[in-house]
Amino acid sequence: MDFELSEDQAIIRAAVADLAGKFGDDYWMEHDRDKVFPSEFYDALASGGWLGITTPEAYGGHGFGISEAALLIEEVVRSGGGMNAASAIHLSIFGMHPVIKHGSAELKRRTLPRIVDGSLHVCFGVTEPGAGLDTTRITTFATREGDHYRVNGRKVWISKAAESEKVLLLARTQKLQEVDRKTDGMTLFLTDLDRDRVDIRPIPKMGRNAVTSNELFIDDLMIPAEDRVGEEGKGFTYILDGLNPERMLVAAEALGLGRVALDRAVRYANEREVFGRPIGMNQGLQFPLADSLARLDAAELALRKATWLYDRGMPSGREANTAKYLCADAGFEAADRALQTHGGMGYSEEYHVARYFREARLLKIAPLSQEMVLNYLGSHVLGLPRSY
Repeated sequence: MDFELSEDQAIIRAAVADLAGKFGDDYWMEHDRDKVFPSEFYDALASGGWLGITTPEAYGGHGFGISEAALLIEEVVRSGGGMNAASAIHLSIFGMHPVIKHGSAELKRRTLPRIVDGSLHVCFGVTEPGAGLDTTRITTFATREGDHYRVNGRKVWISKAAESEKVLLLARTQKLQEVDRKTDGMTLFLTDLDRDRVDIRPIPKMGRNAVTSNELFIDDLMIPAEDRVGEEGKGFTYILDGLNPERMLVAAEALGLGRVALDRAVRYANEREVFGRPIGMNQGLQFPLADSLARLDAAELALRKATWLYDRGMPSGREANTAKYLCADAGFEAADRALQTHGGMGYSEEYHVARYFREARLLKIAPLSQEMVLNYLGSHVLGLPRSY
């Protein structure tokens, strides 16, 4: 494994850092406070062609892998944009992978170029209040009626639904008790988010407020059969294709948050003087920051290995989950220590580390909790009895 970035990767990292750096901390603080989607930032990324980083060139994208996408999202977060910036573009840069891999030529033709140019916002509709991480227990149901499906159900924690034109929706087309395997009988659709049939209700939350999280109440939504992704009943297997890359991207986001929090803490520790000397001279503050640096560096190595394996078509489940676990822990610890370094001012919004702290905490529970990662490693890697 070569630890040196390729020429393309170095260009991506530098260009994205430069572009994202034009949107300062105050921009993100104001959008988070006012709960306003960062349209200017999103449009700038789209204009630069970055939303199509993993979309095939045939549809206007760059055709790069998850390694390049992870570098992009890490720099976006590290610029100070945090999870507000990441969540604005997360689905665009890799979430359409099930459509790219399994969608019809016609479905790809009418959606992917619009993902690349930024004109199409899409949200991901999987999670339900009664199912949580047990996706096989979803109850949103799609009934075939001629050349359409009639869909009824409820989804929760759907990011960016308020801004989205379409939804990548997972629904049952067979009841759980009717299938041989509980993962069968689910179908994936990429369809219009019809406001007359879908009631979208924002969820008040702790942070990342520039991008909404929502409940969806779906009442007789009619979906054309041509909006189905792949074959009926195989939707669960299609979304599995994107789970490991999603964990890698979330790991990159946590890494970026840890890096920017550490940067801000070091700056403050060098500038702030108490008792006639910089507070960074005190080992009680210096050692925790140095420890966070080491932990972030170690977590980054796990992430780089995971993306390297995935892009070469090699098994990466162990590495993807490990990277998500280590980066989320290291990122949150760095954000917590950055707040502590700022003392009382860390609890204010002036130095922005409180925002990083709130957003870093999210990554220990989303898209899956640290405990579920350990469940995976325990049963799938160590071979211990499965507990659920």
